[in-house]
Amino acid sequence: MAAYLQWRRFVFFDRETVKEPSGSDGAGGKPFVLPPGIAVCDSGRGSLVFGDILHGGIWSLPRSLQLSSFQAYKLRVTHLYQLKQHSILVSVGEDEEGINPLVKVWNLEKRDGGNPLCTRIFPAIPGNKPTVVSCLTVHENLNFMAIGFADGSVVLTKGDITRDRHSKTQILHEGSYPVTGLAFRQSGKTTHLFVVTTENIQSYMLSVKDYPRLELDTHGCGLRCSSLSDPSQDLQFIVAGNECVYLYQPDERGPCFAFEGQKLIVHWYRGYLIVVSKDRKTSPKSEFAGNEAQNSDKQVLNIYDLCNKFIAYSSIFDDIVDVLAEWGSLYVLTRDGKIHVLQEKDTQTKLEARKSICFMLFRKNLFEMAINLAKSHHLDSDGLSEIFRQYGDHLYNKGNHDGAIQQYIRTIGKLEPSYVIRKFLDAQRIHNLTAYLQTLHLQSLANADHTTLLLNCYTKLKDSSKLEEFIKTSESEVRFDVETAIKVLRQAGYYSHAVYLAEKHTHHEWYLKIQLEDIKNYQEALCYIGKLPFDQAESNMKRYGKILMHHVPNETTELLKILCTDYRPSGDSEGSGMLEGKKANSEEFIPVFANNSRELKAFLEHMTEVQADSPQGVYDTLLELRLQNWAHERDEQIKEKLHSEALTLLKSRRFKTVFDKALVLCQMHNFKDGVLYLYEQGKLFQQIMHYHMQNEQYKKVIEVCELYGDQEACLWEQALGYFARKEEDCKEYIAAVLKHIENKNLMPPLLVVQTLAHNSTATLSVIKDYLVNKLQKQSRQIEQDEQRIQKYREETTRIRQEIEELKASPKIFQKTKCSICTSALELPSVHFLCGHSFHQHCFESYSESDSECPTCMPENRKVMDMIRAQEQKRDLHDQFQHQLKCANDGFSVVADYFGRGVFNKLTLITDLPPGKAATTIEAGLQRELLLHAKRST
Repeated sequence: MAAYLQWRRFVFFDRETVKEPSGSDGAGGKPFVLPPGIAVCDSGRGSLVFGDILHGGIWSLPRSLQLSSFQAYKLRVTHLYQLKQHSILVSVGEDEEGINPLVKVWNLEKRDGGNPLCTRIFPAIPGNKPTVVSCLTVHENLNFMAIGFADGSVVLTKGDITRDRHSKTQILHEGSYPVTGLAFRQSGKTTHLFVVTTENIQSYMLSVKDYPRLELDTHGCGLRCSSLSDPSQDLQFIVAGNECVYLYQPDERGPCFAFEGQKLIVHWYRGYLIVVSKDRKTSPKSEFAGNEAQNSDKQVLNIYDLCNKFIAYSSIFDDIVDVLAEWGSLYVLTRDGKIHVLQEKDTQTKLEARKSICFMLFRKNLFEMAINLAKSHHLDSDGLSEIFRQYGDHLYNKGNHDGAIQQYIRTIGKLEPSYVIRKFLDAQRIHNLTAYLQTLHLQSLANADHTTLLLNCYTKLKDSSKLEEFIKTSESEVRFDVETAIKVLRQAGYYSHAVYLAEKHTHHEWYLKIQLEDIKNYQEALCYIGKLPFDQAESNMKRYGKILMHHVPNETTELLKILCTDYRPSGDSEGSGMLEGKKANSEEFIPVFANNSRELKAFLEHMTEVQADSPQGVYDTLLELRLQNWAHERDEQIKEKLHSEALTLLKSRRFKTVFDKALVLCQMHNFKDGVLYLYEQGKLFQQIMHYHMQNEQYKKVIEVCELYGDQEACLWEQALGYFARKEEDCKEYIAAVLKHIENKNLMPPLLVVQTLAHNSTATLSVIKDYLVNKLQKQSRQIEQDEQRIQKYREETTRIRQEIEELKASPKIFQKTKCSICTSALELPSVHFLCGHSFHQHCFESYSESDSECPTCMPENRKVMDMIRAQEQKRDLHDQFQHQLKCANDGFSVVADYFGRGVFNKLTLITDLPPGKAATTIEAGLQRELLLHAKRST
């Protein structure tokens, strides 16, 4: 057994964080971060492959760092295995909760709809017993696949693993302990399968029938704590326990190495053994999985050279997910999604370091001499650090703690600080620890934990001078995490020191927290907010506004007024006059005034005065506040003033877009004038009248009808119905309504009588005058209609006689003068049946048509245009319906349309065929008829 504590430590690897590739503009340099949810990974074929445990996706990262993915499962991916010699990826995951996990085989070189081709899918279950998959391995010849389960079973697939038809699956191993590791070993034509559980190790010979089994040991390891070495170690199976690392041949156990510590991950890479372990020791028996991947403690990655017995590299990482080997380097994936690359140094560098260290090791206890020799031989800093560490250990063991801490201080930057800190945590050695931590901070190598520890040392020692010296260094010399220091000082009760740091280093949130929650200095906190830039002042007022309003309401209100109108930091006197002031959204600060209605009213009134375009919420809240004050006020004079203020605000025309909201507020507080005003603005005249009806204000009802009756004629009808339903004596009001209905002819008399029939107090005398006037009007209308009918009949008889004369008797043309030039007629001349005669040359000069009289043509065209207009209006149904709906007498509208021939089919004869004299006469007669009808109207 070889103890690793005696092994030499080297730094044969360079560690870097993988950065994002530079863009076309040269931007880059940020750490490359994987998507969240990455829990499993593997590498091979020029890519790093990652499995998403949150969404079931598989991500591929080539060397160009162009990340791509495809959806492999609906829920999660739990295991991945990338073959090194084939573009085949095997995955295990879940598509549904409570359903057995599925094994999928992907051919990465073939595509199916843009995703890799899935060549095989089968459930991962040993027999009929559902259990959890714990590990997976695949032989590079694609003829074997082994799946381990938490119930101790191992399922072996033999044959072509990419196809269902050419493979056979069977249960190879059954046991009581979870399977934590599997590995195929190929030696010539012999194939072995190593199976490790939490309690034992076996090997199976797969090249022989019945697969003989051999138990190699009676202890096992946790998940991911086993691996197969390369031919440099004779393909031995490596199992890492918490005390030792064991190597196994298929038929026997090989050497072991005493590497202490709880192992989390074990891999083999180019002759190196890679071990990830915890800093602190835990019992492997307490957990099924030895890799407690969820733990946030720091982890140590060691790279061992087992042949030469030295440690090639050792480093601390935060929560390692896995270590992958690709492109000639090691890639360490941490839980925060970052990837760290470990690049092996060139051979010449490693050889020079080993020679110098070997020379130094001959001087084990002569440390001073060893240091001088190392320096004379130009030993690198790592070698010197190791000498200082051993010298410090030597002095520490002898009890010389002061001398030891001086040597440990010389190791800063190389030796892990926790190695030294653990030795000096005793209260009697706190001054030594303080000296070490001070130097660590001076060299800017301290982290937040070191800062916390140093400040705690100062507070334990009550060394206020050192504490002030530490925190009051100039800004360029700050070598510690300021936020951590503030937290520690606040927790220790050093509020003034914490406030000093927060103010000096512009940690505004911490400054305000301490001032408001610990010191309770509200005035100072408010002044501090007033000095901040606009964005930070706005956010902090939203966060702490309620507390400040409770303790310093007036000052807080004033600051909010400035913040929402024209804010400039109070401390920036030089730049405040040059920069334009910014203003916050005043509506967002209304919740700050909870339980401070007086200050809220002052704030809102100020905003409406200086900023007319304030958000609508400001006006809404101000209206609600004024209505509340008006409703609860008892003093009549003050109440009248509040009434006037509320009504003035309503009339400011700021509530057009929120009409309903303003109306609800007025109704909630029974603000009658406001309700009536809003009704009027919204042209809700019926609501105004209904409001007065509910309050039985009869005169107001009549006034509303008189004011708005022209816009809504139905108001008079509703008023009549309202008074008709009243059992009281409303004759006066009924008479007024009837008078207006009569004047405007709003209702038929029969409907009026039916409406008033519901009133038991209304007698016939109430509508006597209305009915008498109505009957008299109708009588007069009947007489006028009869006279008009008689006149039309006589006119019709006359016209018919003229038509008959034209048809039966000859027409004698006795005109002696031309109707155009009024000169005596001379042949040739033109005569028309209408009685007009013309010289032929006059007719040809002035006539537009050979068949029409130039004198009668304008009047005839008017009649023809009327006929055409009537023809066009026949299909104007919408216009007819609108007129019928709006008219007081719908029958008269229908009669008018009938009279205009809208409902008749009319044929117009415009062009006369030659040789049809009778038709010509008919057309002339028709024109005469139309002309007579036009004159009579």
